Amino acid sequence: MKKIALLIFLAGIYLTAFSINYSQTVRGYVVDRDTKMPIFGVNILIIDTDPPQGTSTDYNGSFKIENVSVGRVTLRLSCLGYETRTIQNIIVGTGKEVFLNLEMQESLVNLNEVIITGGTEKGVVNNEMSLISARQVTVEETQRFAGSLDDPSRMVSAFAGVTSDPMGNNDIIVRGNSPKGILWKLEGIDIPNPNHFSNESTTGGPINALSSNMLANSDFFTGAFAPEYGNAISGIFDVRMRTGNNEKPEYTIGVGVLGVDLSAEGPFKRGYDGSYLFNYRYSSLALLDNLGAVDFGGIPKYQDLAFKVNLPTGKAGSFTLFGLGGMSSINDEVEDTEGIIREKGDYDSYMGTVGLLHFYHFSSKTYLKTSVSGSANGSDYKEYELKNSDMMHTGTGSWDKTTVRGAVSLNHKFNAKHSIMTGLNYDHFIYDMEDNYIDDDIWKNGINLNRDAGLVQGFATWKYRISPKITMVSGLHYTQFMLNDANTLEPRIAINWQPTSNQIISFGYGKHSMVESIITYYATVYDDNGKPGQPNANLDLTKSDHYIMGYQRNLSEKLVAKVEIYYQNLYSVPVENIDTSYFSLINKSHGYVDKALVSKGKGYNYGLEFTLERYFFDSYYFMITASVFDSKYKSLDGKLRNTKYNAGYAANFLIGKEFTIGKPENGNKLNLNAKFFVNGGNKYLPLDLEKSRIEGESVYKTDEAYNSSLDNVFQMNFTAGYSFNRPRVRHEIYLDIYNVFGNQARIYEYYNEYKDDRDYYTQLNMIPNIMYKIHF
Repeated sequence: MKKIALLIFLAGIYLTAFSINYSQTVRGYVVDRDTKMPIFGVNILIIDTDPPQGTSTDYNGSFKIENVSVGRVTLRLSCLGYETRTIQNIIVGTGKEVFLNLEMQESLVNLNEVIITGGTEKGVVNNEMSLISARQVTVEETQRFAGSLDDPSRMVSAFAGVTSDPMGNNDIIVRGNSPKGILWKLEGIDIPNPNHFSNESTTGGPINALSSNMLANSDFFTGAFAPEYGNAISGIFDVRMRTGNNEKPEYTIGVGVLGVDLSAEGPFKRGYDGSYLFNYRYSSLALLDNLGAVDFGGIPKYQDLAFKVNLPTGKAGSFTLFGLGGMSSINDEVEDTEGIIREKGDYDSYMGTVGLLHFYHFSSKTYLKTSVSGSANGSDYKEYELKNSDMMHTGTGSWDKTTVRGAVSLNHKFNAKHSIMTGLNYDHFIYDMEDNYIDDDIWKNGINLNRDAGLVQGFATWKYRISPKITMVSGLHYTQFMLNDANTLEPRIAINWQPTSNQIISFGYGKHSMVESIITYYATVYDDNGKPGQPNANLDLTKSDHYIMGYQRNLSEKLVAKVEIYYQNLYSVPVENIDTSYFSLINKSHGYVDKALVSKGKGYNYGLEFTLERYFFDSYYFMITASVFDSKYKSLDGKLRNTKYNAGYAANFLIGKEFTIGKPENGNKLNLNAKFFVNGGNKYLPLDLEKSRIEGESVYKTDEAYNSSLDNVFQMNFTAGYSFNRPRVRHEIYLDIYNVFGNQARIYEYYNEYKDDRDYYTQLNMIPNIMYKIHF
């Protein structure tokens, strides 16, 4: 069968290699980066075409270039009074038109001094107020980086200072911080965890609900965030959806191991600039299970729906309606060494968010952006355990959270040097949660919560372009959690200095804070006498000061080296309220605790990050990232310990090559990509085996907490993809193999009562994902 499959794959490549000239339309809009006003008269040129192809924008900032040959193209944007932009690696295929939303920065020099250069731009983030520890996440990289599994959460683990959960979740671990310090945003609005099989207190999961068919280039931040961002201390993923085609309907169908993927987009009517974009996915294993084609337990079932509707008006501004929702479930079983089912669990989760954005220009220099949104997320579980030959109910829970959000921001550009932005956000949370479990044959309550709370955030930002070579962004962010009136005022500043044309030096500082999960505040805690209470309701915000310095040098037009050093001071961290305890919430990836806490914990992270990246050009790319870091904390016992996430070092090597199949004008490509990853492994709690055997459950040596790791983690991922064009149709076939060699590094240890011995949680085994997509 393997030989037959290989012959079919090779035959497909051969049959599509014959020469046919294919072309497509490239179009879009160009606006001012600060004011978002359309720019008239931008010259747009496709580089290295014979004869030259190009056009200029009209009064609406729109442009259209027809009959562009398929393949990768480079656009050069130039306009009097604006800095020239060069945008590479735009993929043009027969299946869909290429639609681009582009921005240009006003030049500080006099109009007669504007120089058009041949510099190449890559990685400029969407947020013009972010100057440091910021990286653009492109859709093309999400599909190209090996092991990403079409998941932007996994893709960012290739960046310096970022690692993921080796056990398989797409948790984002930034600079030694817990993944619960990540903030997810969609279209600029805070959203709940956008992953399947997740719960209210986590930020990751095994499968992301965001399909790559919906995504536009997005922003990822790892420290010293811009003043508008709040309620996060480790990282921010600001995800953007692309805008649907407003001139003709287009479709994508994908079928693969992980799921079936369908998307549709198009205009509402001819002559109107509005458009729609929808995407729906359904788990392949769930589909096969419904058809009776598979027969085993623990089948992960999920489905998700996403949409974006763009509704521009003549005088009332532009409206955007968007949404994302997902549902997932799994029924799991645990067998003993004799194959007897000892434990069973039923788990369901859901998340959904719907938002309405309004964008209105008061003048050519001032615009107002308002938004209202609603979201809901939650999970339910039931657990059973075999006792006396009967499967007994041992735990049940239902955690539901509803959020209504409103936000408004005003942006004004005084001139090319000065612009300001100020805004106010309000989130209203409604909680309905109950959790009960068996402990020593007695039912106990884990949480019983039915109430609401508010979160107020405000910010003010000033961007000052001191000279053509120096830019400063400064401002303040204010946060107040209405549940217990915990509040903080957070100063931020970042400076970029370009001493020469190929060097950038950056400095950044930011004070940041985060509201812990509601289940941390209101979990039921039993004292030594068995009396229940909620001692954590008045915890303060968890806080962190970020100090960063960066240096970037362009070694050539396509090769860039970056170095960042950072120090993070964490304080007001919840720790157990016992002066001999090791416990700190800094080591948890979720917020559920059964301990009385106080906001007196401390910690720090510092490290050095290095990136050497050769941008995709001449059909290949590579990227080397490395980081060495130290992450420590103190609980009330005063002992300085490693945090759980102190792996010490991490390194990635990514490389890829694109081969042209047949003649170049066909645009048929074969892509081979690999990623090699190694890190020192998370620190762990060592098991006390003898005490565990006596107690019948895992008992740990807490006096040795997080002293060391079990194994270093090594992994290789590999991706092979083939795309070919046909009249009005583009096909893609790719194979993405996660953990090619099936490495099984030990991550944590626990007591296996059925073996009566030590056992290990290990690195996620090999996962192959085969996907076929057709765009038309």
